[in-house]
Amino acid sequence: MRTLLKISIPVEAGNDSIKSGILPRTLEATVSQLKPEAAYFFTENGKRTAFIFFDLKDPSDIPVIAEPLFMGFNAEIEFKPVMNQADLQAGLGRAMANV
Repeated sequence: MRTLLKISIPVEAGNDSIKSGILPRTLEATVSQLKPEAAYFFTENGKRTAFIFFDLKDPSDIPVIAEPLFMGFNAEIEFKPVMNQADLQAGLGRAMANV
């Protein structure tokens, strides 16, 4: 299932993890593991933030993905199922067939 992984990193924990080298190594490992469709990095509410769009093959993969982020830099994590335009069109077509 196409999924959005949102990662928000508190400033102090982010600063410490950059100085120690943990943040770049962990993000690189996460991106390598997920092989995302897209990954974007920006600030939101004063925190380092990333949106990573990837295929979540099994919900049991969530702890494998999330724990290094929680433990590495006290990140806030969200997983959300998402659609691209083709998914939305297909879903709307099926929904309209049932109306």
